[in-house]
Amino acid sequence: MQEDFHYYATYCAAFLAGYSHEESLDIAYSAQFVDLCSRTFLSTIGAPLDAATTQLQLELMDARTDIIGLQDITRIWASFHFLPKDLYAIKQRRTRRYLNKYRLICGPNGELVRKTIELAKDKHLQSVGIAMHVLADTWAHSYFAGTPSLVINNTDYDFYEIFESEDDYSERIIKFRHSASAPDDLDNSIYTNSLSQSTENSIMNLGHGRAGHLPDYSFARYKYVPAWGEYKVIEKDNPSDYFKAFCQMVYAMRFLRGEAAEFVLDTYAFEEVQQHEDIIKEIIHKRQLNASEDWKKFGESLSGTEIDDFDLGRYSEEYKNASQDMKDNTFLGKFIQGAIVHKGMVTNEIYKSKNILAGFSKEIFTFKEQE
Repeated sequence: MQEDFHYYATYCAAFLAGYSHEESLDIAYSAQFVDLCSRTFLSTIGAPLDAATTQLQLELMDARTDIIGLQDITRIWASFHFLPKDLYAIKQRRTRRYLNKYRLICGPNGELVRKTIELAKDKHLQSVGIAMHVLADTWAHSYFAGTPSLVINNTDYDFYEIFESEDDYSERIIKFRHSASAPDDLDNSIYTNSLSQSTENSIMNLGHGRAGHLPDYSFARYKYVPAWGEYKVIEKDNPSDYFKAFCQMVYAMRFLRGEAAEFVLDTYAFEEVQQHEDIIKEIIHKRQLNASEDWKKFGESLSGTEIDDFDLGRYSEEYKNASQDMKDNTFLGKFIQGAIVHKGMVTNEIYKSKNILAGFSKEIFTFKEQE
């Protein structure tokens, strides 16, 4: 997903869940910041590098792909962007090495989603935002894994975009290209993807790189034959999935606010969203590279208050200028604590499943809160 959903749509979901305008902004900022909290950024503010929730392209190009490097990559991407759906999935006649990667395939409504939401309960709003990012990405990034793997993440040439008309569907073959400077051509279904690399652990085979930004567009419908799918076609309906993601975020945040005794998987705030369903679906279905303006307009109509644009450096000076014993109480300090706790939980769950692709870890159950 992109800024349009992680920032503006998350703001809308938070407000509908009962948070104030200011609280919704904090949650939305934290959700979007997950895509930008790199080691490069953390080093500029003197923060612990273990809190990284993403890796810049330049960082990835320099990343090692031996077992230590792969574990580092997997800890970040599986924890925050490709949360595994089933760490104990079974596939007959497969080696342990294959299963370790197969079990990292992302998808919604897995046990780790429940653990993610419950972990954010009674935590800072920054942890709520982190959880919303992770939850939303389980819908957008389904069928891909947060570890470099040709076997799991590669695609083939049999890749089609699906178009809905008033009474029928049509298909058009997708053309992929590697042109980082050129925007995706929606009119002709031409999308930029990562370079084809036949090496299993090439960084080009991380996540949905081989499918370009298609998973990040709410309007996209497509079908393809994944490398792990045994020649079975998978159809991805992003408009349906993104609407469910939105409604699940509202439900999850109502739980986090104490309006439900437990978080139940595959449950959605359809009734709470029903009044706004038409405008939400209109935004989701609209064929555009970025839906930020539409989500922003909708959010401002909900709260009656202007939504500030995302500013990466908004809280940097506060963190840098805080004394060492007060950094944890700054906005970024609270985010950093939440990120480390969440990464520890996911990594520990992967390790407990006897999968060492995310390394060896112990769970961090809580963190210090200061008044």
